[in-house]
Amino acid sequence: MRLEDKKIAIVATHGFEKSELFEPLNALKEEGAQVHVIAPESGFIKSWDQKDWGESILVDMTLANAAPSDYDSLVLPGGVMNPDMLRTNKDAIQFIRAFFQEGKPVAAICHAPWLLIDAGVLQNRKATSYKSIKQDIINAGANWLDQEVVVDQGMVTSRNPDDLPAFIQKIVEETMEGKHKGQSLNA
Repeated sequence: MRLEDKKIAIVATHGFEKSELFEPLNALKEEGAQVHVIAPESGFIKSWDQKDWGESILVDMTLANAAPSDYDSLVLPGGVMNPDMLRTNKDAIQFIRAFFQEGKPVAAICHAPWLLIDAGVLQNRKATSYKSIKQDIINAGANWLDQEVVVDQGMVTSRNPDDLPAFIQKIVEETMEGKHKGQSLNA
């Protein structure tokens, strides 16, 4: 259990892609991490499972009550609705930015790099995403790569659910490595 002394935050809301939250959540728990699902609202949030609504999950903590300083790394699942709603949430963007300010690993998959755009952290970074937001990533100043996982100084990005094994492996590795000097708002 490589992550038994680590706390990991997963920030999501309604419409998160089911596999992109549940698979990292379960894998990180199996590695011994304490993992909290954090959302703007309390109660349950509902997943999107490919073409329809899917399983719900109980939120552990609201963004208003969560402190980024309490966590070692951050995971941002995709789906289209989830990051699209979160990117207009001031608390979610501030929460994400805090991880970059503290040099902590941040992992975003599929459409979740939209959140990195709104957090203003992609300039001069290497990243990937779902193919439909490639131009958004490039317009934000990143070098977009078509790879299953791209790591840039503690920032992990992947394209879609097919990339989850590589994505999860890199979340574990980057969380074990801890803070990254190049993982900052000024990178």
